[in-house]
Amino acid sequence: MKKLNLSLTTLALCLAATPAFAASTKVYNSGILVLVFIGFCALVVVAQMIPAIITLFGIIKGAVTARKQETAEAKAVE
Repeated sequence: MKKLNLSLTTLALCLAATPAFAASTKVYNSGILVLVFIGFCALVVVAQMIPAIITLFGIIKGAVTARKQETAEAKAVE
């Protein structure tokens, strides 16, 4: 009975669901200055990410090095 109920529900949902076709009536109307501004903003974001990534790698490298030194000191004490 459950399989029949599930099958009927699935069939009803498939028949009732109609695809939504969106009609695009808006046309891109911005000029070249808008594109230049967006490109400049993207350039600023990328330029800010480079030092942040370098700093992140430095922090990770420092943490790994400190962990290795700590392990080496613990082995030397034993």
